[in-house]
Amino acid sequence: GQCDMILTKDANFADGLGLDIQIRTKMVRFWSYIRNAAVRIGHDVIELEGSDDVQDQSVRYWYNMEFKAKDAKTLGGFPMSIRRSHTKMTKIIIDLDSKYPGAKIVMSTYKEFVRVDVQGATEEAFTNTVGLLGEFTTGKTLARDGSVMENFREYGSEWQVRPGEHMLFHTTAEPQFPKKCLEPEDPRGERRRRLEESDVTMEQAEKACAALKDPLDQKDCVYDILATQDVDMVGAF
Repeated sequence: GQCDMILTKDANFADGLGLDIQIRTKMVRFWSYIRNAAVRIGHDVIELEGSDDVQDQSVRYWYNMEFKAKDAKTLGGFPMSIRRSHTKMTKIIIDLDSKYPGAKIVMSTYKEFVRVDVQGATEEAFTNTVGLLGEFTTGKTLARDGSVMENFREYGSEWQVRPGEHMLFHTTAEPQFPKKCLEPEDPRGERRRRLEESDVTMEQAEKACAALKDPLDQKDCVYDILATQDVDMVGAF
């Protein structure tokens, strides 16, 4: 679907600095992708945006609401680096090692697509987080009241950013709560029809993703290639 959602949050992260990671999704036909992601630690916010403009090779980020702020060196006191890996990929790395050894939050873009990874996550750092990523220790998809949710459409809507939760992005985009997240009318039927009309086959997608070591990355890679009909999407992994 399409809306602003809470990927994960913890008000007591890093001895009370607090952590919020929010994503802004965009719907295309029967699927959606992350177009923007924003991370807050303490009083600092970094937002990263992808771009589908082949002529725009710049890094698109906002630091405390300022576009390409030159003082974007730390986030809540943690070291932060911003770099362009190649013409299609940007990476922002927030190094949490000083408090949580080996832990990093990595935001990256590939074309218009944005990805957020928490690397080296430990129970000490993330055991109290809530949001779309679920319960850290069990992986359970928990609602705001702590109950387990098994309907993933409803689960996404459950973690839509609400008025009492500070929206981190530099602009407002529809829908905003209480308007519901936008959803495809018939995702299964549309997906089946589109796949039948695909130029890129399942076999081609699997071959392109075969070199990836992580089985989950392979699965996501195949899906992304079939959805976008772009074999180059393997570069996002």
